[in-house]
Amino acid sequence: MITNYKMDHAQYIIAYYLVMVTLSTSLMVLCVVLFLICKKKPIDSVETLPVKLCAQAYSLIDIDAATDGFNNRRIVGKGRLGTVYVGVLEKGEKIVALKRIHQLLVLKNAGFGFSSVLKCLSSVQHPNIVPIIGFSEAPGERIIVMELVRMVSLDFYLHQNVNGASLLDWNKRIRIVAGACKGLQYLHEMVAPSIVHGCVKSSNILIDVNFCARISDYGLNFLAPFEKRGLEGYVDYEYWNGSGASKESDVYGLGVVILEILSGRGCEEGLLEKWALPLIKEMCFSELLDPRLVIPSNMKPLVRLAKVASACVGNSRKCRPSMAQVATILNNLEMEMCM
Repeated sequence: MITNYKMDHAQYIIAYYLVMVTLSTSLMVLCVVLFLICKKKPIDSVETLPVKLCAQAYSLIDIDAATDGFNNRRIVGKGRLGTVYVGVLEKGEKIVALKRIHQLLVLKNAGFGFSSVLKCLSSVQHPNIVPIIGFSEAPGERIIVMELVRMVSLDFYLHQNVNGASLLDWNKRIRIVAGACKGLQYLHEMVAPSIVHGCVKSSNILIDVNFCARISDYGLNFLAPFEKRGLEGYVDYEYWNGSGASKESDVYGLGVVILEILSGRGCEEGLLEKWALPLIKEMCFSELLDPRLVIPSNMKPLVRLAKVASACVGNSRKCRPSMAQVATILNNLEMEMCM
């Protein structure tokens, strides 16, 4: 009996170890299989990762050479913040736009972190926004390097080119303002931290050869926050009352741009708003709409567009729609006009 017991016990121990070895082997095989399944391809994974762009720092020597010593023949535009030149960088391989900030504004903002702001702004990537690709910082000089594309401003089409307004039919005008709104919505809601444009106006909305709108000069209002020249009429009362630039003031500026698109008139430092809002309220659209274009048979999209402008401009900041709400309406209008 004792002998049989010892044999049974020994067999039990052997069986136990056999089971444990089998389980251990199975576990090892399972781990190897899982490793092979989950193993990443290092080359593919690196290639598919999104690359976050950062503004490149250029020396003033590079900028000077790119613009032939800031030659007047390279000037393509002038604004409240600075003068824009066409330049050639990187041994003639890259044609860019360079905004040379007015020296007085440079002196006023001497202690401000210009390079830090530009690096933040350069991370913005959207089809309706002009990319910032570099900058240059030196004593008395601040240069912003931007992508150069074949563009003219909405302001030029509407107010400067004699035949420009006729090139922008109602479909194109709605498409342009809807695109501009998409870009501003991206700055307000899809960038962290969010970016307030600070100076939404028709000269800062550029239009390419396909009549696609792209926003420029975003986030640069810190350079001249209370410079009325070029800003008056495009920001709300609260701006001058001490509240400064905000998302709501950007919505106001877009509302003024919509009034320009509808009427064909310039901002005139706020006079456009005073003239247009009563006409919208009284539904006098024959007086409101740009006389250079034929009034369309279907007025509903333009009536809705006028009401959006009224909501953006005629309300206080608390009652104003957000850029996202405006974008939703304009996107719907754009699709309706294409049907």
